[in-house]
Amino acid sequence: MNFLEKIFSQLMAAPAREVLREMQADGAVSVTAGELLRLTTQAREGIRASGLRPGDRCGLLAANSIRWVAMDLALMAEGVVVVPLYARQDPAELARMLRDCGARMVCCGDEKLRDGLGTAWDEGAGRRLFDEIFMPLPAGVGVESAPVPRGSESLVTIIYTSGTSGEPKGVMLNAGNLDHMVPCTSGRLDQLMEGQTKTTADQIFHYLPFCFAGSWILLLTALSRNSRLSLSMDLNRLADELKAAEPNYFLNVPTLLERIRTGVEASLAEKPAAIRTLYRRGREAWESRREGRASLAALFWWQLAERLIFRTVRQKIGGSIRALICGSAPLAKETQLFFTMIGIRVLQVYGLTETTAICTMDDPHQFTPGRVGPAIPGIEMRLGEGDEILVRGPHIFAGYWNRPEETAAAMRDGWFRTGDQGEVDSDGNWSISGRIKNLLILNSGHNVAPEPIEEKILFSLPGAQQCVIIGNDRSFLSAIITGSAKREEVQVALDRVNATLPHYKRVLAFHQPAELLTIESGLLTANGKIRRDAVSRQFAREIEELYQPKKA
Repeated sequence: MNFLEKIFSQLMAAPAREVLREMQADGAVSVTAGELLRLTTQAREGIRASGLRPGDRCGLLAANSIRWVAMDLALMAEGVVVVPLYARQDPAELARMLRDCGARMVCCGDEKLRDGLGTAWDEGAGRRLFDEIFMPLPAGVGVESAPVPRGSESLVTIIYTSGTSGEPKGVMLNAGNLDHMVPCTSGRLDQLMEGQTKTTADQIFHYLPFCFAGSWILLLTALSRNSRLSLSMDLNRLADELKAAEPNYFLNVPTLLERIRTGVEASLAEKPAAIRTLYRRGREAWESRREGRASLAALFWWQLAERLIFRTVRQKIGGSIRALICGSAPLAKETQLFFTMIGIRVLQVYGLTETTAICTMDDPHQFTPGRVGPAIPGIEMRLGEGDEILVRGPHIFAGYWNRPEETAAAMRDGWFRTGDQGEVDSDGNWSISGRIKNLLILNSGHNVAPEPIEEKILFSLPGAQQCVIIGNDRSFLSAIITGSAKREEVQVALDRVNATLPHYKRVLAFHQPAELLTIESGLLTANGKIRRDAVSRQFAREIEELYQPKKA
């Protein structure tokens, strides 16, 4: 059976099992496996009635919901190629993607999203609301349990890259890619959940949009195993939703974990002196234990901090948490260590849309903070020119839609060029230095990866939200820093970071915009990554002023 047939089989095997729930403000709304299959059958009826056929491309434009999942399953079951779209993205960009892939139809979660496309796109069979596609079934009609047959080369989805530079490209993933990846991720989760009975469902919380590859792979993995997936419906209620969901694990981006850490530390900084001292002594004791040099006094302070502080923080994040899973960008080592200190494992995942979201995954029982784990089973990774990470295996995408030249440029003798710089230790654990295309070359000839410096600055400056290092063809580095930090605080943080860096990596000037970088302003991609070229253009005048000679 392929990945989709296994999901349908899993759902059919236990129709009364609760599989999905939406965390609404007035209580959770859930569906069983049987109810999800019935919703999927309703959508399949509507898809066929719309005239869509196997191989047609169809956009899926909606926020996460139970019906998003049913629509995705229905489209795949009918052999339609799903093109998931980000609901917050600019309509003109969405229209370009839909035209690029030749979509015959786009399924919209609500009228606002449908109307938001305006006249930017109204081609093929047009725009259909979910309400128009989920057709009531005649009395006595059962659920469909069999997806249309498909081979390993059959195209399943086209997921558009974030486009940090240039136009987004449609990444084609086929059934063979997913047949390899879903068992790999499920196997890692088996390791994480060791000791749990087979009849006990994994409790998973999820807040990231399903239109992103890593988020979607988690969804498919959850549906293929004994899991209950709780969907966040309002990020402003994230803390309350987490408390109600009581998850064993959930997928994160570094930004959220950084905010949790800085929030905890800021809260502790406002506590009485005795609590602040206990936290400091407990942290020092934990670091001593980690380095193998703990004394009896250190053990005392660590046990006291664990009982009075760390345990309380852990309970607020989630008393049933076995691990936080983090992907999309490298996580600061200090943040990973912070969570380890309070007793919560943070497991990292590395990959790209072109690698079916994943190349490496941390082993839950043996992982190295600051690294993203070993290569997943069945794939190979090595370093190429300039320490570029090269990957090959059954998870490598089928190519970019209608872009044969760019597909060819992404490959080298059968190896996919990730565009990421990295290194691997003697145990096979990888670390990511940054994107090769982001590399800054000073006019002194020094090459500088901006990401590690940005990470250090943000770690040292709690009030900062975003940091972009500038300096290509310049004599020194400067930075664009957003957030609430005062100018003098920024300078103190830069002085602290600069003291740890060689002279050519020091940041000697900075600009603080009044507003954050946003998706709507075109300065962030759909999944929140910085569009560096756009930032440089937006602040060209301010950047130029940073490099003007200072008046005496």
